[in-house]
Amino acid sequence: MDGKTRSGRATDLEPRTEAVSLLTVDLPIRGMTCASCVQRVERALTRIDGVASAAVSFATERATVSFDARRTGEPALARAVVDAGYEVILPIDAGEEGSASSNAGTATTRAEQHEKIDDEQRRALVRDLGVSALATLPLLVLGMSHGAIPGADGPTGRAIQLLFASIVVLGPGRRFFRLAWMAARHRTSDMNTLVAIGTGAAFAYSTAAVIAPHLFPHAEHGMVPHVYFEAAGAIITFVLLGKLLESQAKKRLADAVRGLVALQPKTARRLIGVGDGVGDGDGDGDGDGDGEEDVAVEALRRGDLVLVRPGERIPTDGEVVRGRSAVDESMLTGESMPLDKAIGARVFGGTMNQSGSLTFRVGRTGKDTALARIVEAVEQAQGTKAPIARLADVISGWFVPVVVGIAAVTFVAWTLLDPTQDGIAIAIERFVAVLVIACPCALGLATPAAVAVGTGRGAELGVLVKGGAALEAASRIDTVLLDKTGTLTAGKPELTDVVAIAHDEHELLSLVASVEKESEHPIARAIVDGALARGALPTSADGFSSTPGYGIQASVGARVVRVGTSAWLSRAGIDTEPLEHAADELASRGRTPSFVGVDGRLAGMVAVADRATDDAKITVAVLQRLGIEVAMVTGDRERTARAVAADLGIARVIAEVKPEDKASVVTSERARGRIVAMVGDGVNDAPALAGADVGVAIGSGTDIAIAAADVALLEGGIAKLPVALRLSRQTMRNIRQNLFWAFIYNLIGIPIAAGLLYPFTGWQLSPVIASAAMALSSVSVLLNSLRLRAFGAPHRA
Repeated sequence: MDGKTRSGRATDLEPRTEAVSLLTVDLPIRGMTCASCVQRVERALTRIDGVASAAVSFATERATVSFDARRTGEPALARAVVDAGYEVILPIDAGEEGSASSNAGTATTRAEQHEKIDDEQRRALVRDLGVSALATLPLLVLGMSHGAIPGADGPTGRAIQLLFASIVVLGPGRRFFRLAWMAARHRTSDMNTLVAIGTGAAFAYSTAAVIAPHLFPHAEHGMVPHVYFEAAGAIITFVLLGKLLESQAKKRLADAVRGLVALQPKTARRLIGVGDGVGDGDGDGDGDGDGEEDVAVEALRRGDLVLVRPGERIPTDGEVVRGRSAVDESMLTGESMPLDKAIGARVFGGTMNQSGSLTFRVGRTGKDTALARIVEAVEQAQGTKAPIARLADVISGWFVPVVVGIAAVTFVAWTLLDPTQDGIAIAIERFVAVLVIACPCALGLATPAAVAVGTGRGAELGVLVKGGAALEAASRIDTVLLDKTGTLTAGKPELTDVVAIAHDEHELLSLVASVEKESEHPIARAIVDGALARGALPTSADGFSSTPGYGIQASVGARVVRVGTSAWLSRAGIDTEPLEHAADELASRGRTPSFVGVDGRLAGMVAVADRATDDAKITVAVLQRLGIEVAMVTGDRERTARAVAADLGIARVIAEVKPEDKASVVTSERARGRIVAMVGDGVNDAPALAGADVGVAIGSGTDIAIAAADVALLEGGIAKLPVALRLSRQTMRNIRQNLFWAFIYNLIGIPIAAGLLYPFTGWQLSPVIASAAMALSSVSVLLNSLRLRAFGAPHRA
């Protein structure tokens, strides 16, 4: 492929380069509490000279930043995030290139740091929630007793409430005031601003009412001002509970990545004192007589020999030099059937050795392994944004200031309507309720949470979707263009027919194979392999020449042999008419015939065919049931192409298309208003893949590094395509549900909290209930996203 994806990212799954020196890195960020924080971090990063783009995900707490390495670097990015009031997790593997720590790569180091910090934050949340809940319980009992507890509304009862409220607000609640102040210093606001203003107002008003009640209206008449200590305590407790539930749900968002990282063993059994992998010669792969040592996986170097026994995971990528076994690669590719591995076969870190012992030579370590590259690709995809998130981002940027304004208007309006002490008490309640029910978190989580779960689930099923934009585009696909060779077919032509008229079949096949063995063309190799399988041995040939697109010729002994098209043989004076009907019949069955001339006379014909894969016909039928128009794009002759298409159930065929012209086919389809997915083998289809709305590469865990596409099917060929499209549709459906409920929650909740419906319905909302609703709103969005974890591929696509 041409080395670039449609987004401009490099095609490998290692640290990426764009253009000459544009790099893209992922920065894990800590301290974001709502969608407004996302806006703040993105602004801080994009203001750096040399940063081309920055996308921050609230759900995965990661920033994906593209920058010019000549003008800035990771330290500058980290400083900008810290200056904005947040923390950045930088990798600990700062050793020299090639060191053990460098070889460890990022597949485990950052993930382990991430999880350690997450666990520390969860423990802090649990501790704060425990303190807050224990102190809030007596506040609720005293504050909502309504005279049932003697003295609860008296000076002693109020002093006790002040004590417990101070424990909550100045203890566990201190985090909200600190973060709100930090946001204010940066001239912005977020969820902490709402919580701090709401609880601060309730606590300050109540404290003043206890300490200096004479300052309040009607105090001279013996009226005791209301206090809202229970509201301040309950708000903080419910918000902390929501944050803890949100943290637990976010942890599940990364289950796919965490599961992939966990596949790699911590240690490996390295052989010492071994020559060149020849070993004991018994072929069992057990390394009899060789020394062994257990070493950390990070200590492995390219060329080391590693022994893996049955039931053990393969520690890194390499090539088998001894032994035979079946290896389960389902954890990387989604394919359930184990694959046989023998000498020369490639094995991959994280896969499970099942039946026999294997000795393999290490080929790749650390971040260069297939597992590490897939982990990195999934993390990068989870950090990207879908276009549908733009509206939520815009609203989140204005959300908090607008809510503060609505709360202020609410307070003023209700105070003007009833300036009595009871009226002011109601105004304060509604002011606080508006502040604490508003939840920008649900808006900020709606899209990235679903993208994170969807892309992670896709990786588990052997489908690598490279980000939210690719997910959204794939969900709208209505036309799929399928390259024939290597996509619908196995990509390996086979000799199918031999027609001899001047020689016996065996002799003719020997002559043809003698000429074809000098060619590197796939059809030539197929003919030679077919001849050998039928016992026809090629001999030496002299004077080989080739006319691309037409045929080849050479001298075999005293005979001049030509193999090629009818037109090419006709130019040499050879009449192909006797076999034209047979050639047409073969072509109508999807086979490619080649005429054979010997010493200026027609001698026969051979035909090859690239057979359709077992899953191709089923997959085409599934795509059509999904309402997708399927067309085949191929360079084959029209008749041959239509024969293959008819067998697969494809009605539309675009034949005789050169590789460089496939991009034009994609362009013309898009000009018709179609949303196009181009599916190719990832080798000669790069322009078409890049030009489609969604480029889909057929690959495997081994060559995924060169898949210049939006979606890569890691294993199983085209059978995974319906899985990718169904997953994309389901993810987008989930995102729309999240956005709908996030918008509806705020659109309904804020007016009710402000008391707009009270004159008509009598509905009102206490700050305590409002805070509980706010805490649960973001959790509900996360739980809805996590339903995608249950998405499953059918037994057969």
